[in-house]
Amino acid sequence: MTDFIAEADRSVLERNHLADFDSLWAVQLEAVDEPNVERGGWSSVFRLELDSVAFYLKRQSNHLTRSLAHPLGEPTFAREFRNICRYERLGVPALQASFFGQRKVGSEWRAVLLTRALDGWMDLDTWLKKWPQLGDDQRQAILRATGELARTLHRAGQMHGCFYPKHIFLREQAGSWRACLIDLEKTRPLLLGQRDRIKDLEPLVRRAGCIGDDGVRWLLSAYLADDRLVGPWLKRLSLRQQEKGARG
Repeated sequence: MTDFIAEADRSVLERNHLADFDSLWAVQLEAVDEPNVERGGWSSVFRLELDSVAFYLKRQSNHLTRSLAHPLGEPTFAREFRNICRYERLGVPALQASFFGQRKVGSEWRAVLLTRALDGWMDLDTWLKKWPQLGDDQRQAILRATGELARTLHRAGQMHGCFYPKHIFLREQAGSWRACLIDLEKTRPLLLGQRDRIKDLEPLVRRAGCIGDDGVRWLLSAYLADDRLVGPWLKRLSLRQQEKGARG
């Protein structure tokens, strides 16, 4: 079975004898959080530092997802890896894959996904906790970068499916803000046009209540690139929130 290795990371993995599936599966590390034990298997995340380069190593066993293409199931990392590759091909800023491989060992499906750590970036959820201490210029820059990321995503014909503050990472460099996405497992094509776009944006707006009405307008202004459309989109987002509230 052919494994993927990013050429940019091949040398550091080879120097540390971690350029193959079995070595990455066996390396002893401390998990960064409790294992996910849903789907009848387990999935764990570890931090791995090699020659001053930081990665996150994810390993899973029998942690499967089913689809029309894979009715018997496949590792969820396989779907996430395909989506990482799709985002890169489409020019949507997201986390970078360094290694991916999967193995069938008897009745057990194993998978390994290694990604570059986003050191120097901070998730939007953390920025929102600091919101009262930020100045208007910084708030607007953060929301502008987030709105532009959403616009790039949707113009590429993709719906993230979990467009939450904790999955949006931001970084300021030389006065310019950049944003990128993680957790691409639920990504799918944008099939229903504006309906899917609203569906993607509404959870972000709902979870970022501290930005207030002005913040939502800044976000939509960057997303739409046309201030004349902000008012109608505010109404559509409000309607979506009302519908969600009515369903409980």
